[in-house]
Amino acid sequence: MQPIPSLLLAICLAAAIVVVWRHHVRRRHRAYARVLDAADALEARLRIARAQIGPTGGDPVRDALQEMLRQRLWLQQHGAHADLAALAAMEASIAQALARIDRQLAQLALARAGGGA
Repeated sequence: MQPIPSLLLAICLAAAIVVVWRHHVRRRHRAYARVLDAADALEARLRIARAQIGPTGGDPVRDALQEMLRQRLWLQQHGAHADLAALAAMEASIAQALARIDRQLAQLALARAGGGA
């Protein structure tokens, strides 16, 4: 009767490994989706910023858009296989850039409101 408990133990162990692996895959997939959503939000915000800034001597949004394109290229090439730490770092970087753009747009709005009064 010894083979039955060993077989049950092996089945339980295999099931536990599958559950842990699937959990990891789902977490990584959710992290990848969050990074893509954050990149979309940043790109949309950069386009808004470009429209609000209007024609100037230069294009201050251009560098940020180029960086966004570099991040998207990295995501396209490596994102599907990147580990959670790399995806989290990229998501944090995008969130920081989005916060910077929001601050700059708010400052621009204040300057325009103060300059027009």
